[in-house]
Amino acid sequence: MKLSIIAAAFSLVAVSGVAHAQETVATGTDAILAGPGITMGKMATMPLKYVEIKDTDLVTSKLVGVDIYNKQDENIGEISDIVIGDGKSVIGVVASVGGFLGLGTSYVVIDPASLALADDNGTWKAYVDTNKDDLSKAPKFDYDKIKK
Repeated sequence: MKLSIIAAAFSLVAVSGVAHAQETVATGTDAILAGPGITMGKMATMPLKYVEIKDTDLVTSKLVGVDIYNKQDENIGEISDIVIGDGKSVIGVVASVGGFLGLGTSYVVIDPASLALADDNGTWKAYVDTNKDDLSKAPKFDYDKIKK
């Protein structure tokens, strides 16, 4: 699943670890988690607002598929997905690791604070401080185990 927009907040809010106040709101038989960010539930808690995106902002469609490199400039994986926790901020970047032509590929979730993004002559690249072997030994993420 691709999210339509994660703008500059990816680098500012997620990496800085800013916490926002949340409250639980009861709505009949459902309880929703409300506060800044995406509301988790079936009802929006505030009026519709629009956001103006700048050309320096990033959208997930530009991040998914970006190659991940280490300090030695070796390609060690690829961004497969972005994880938003409780609808508030980016809490993880799913990376595909290993495999060949989709066979044997595994997934790990990287903390956004440990990832750097750079535009390298028109091509986005992600950088982490690790090597391919250590990344392949990281705890695995299984898409089949998340709620649909």
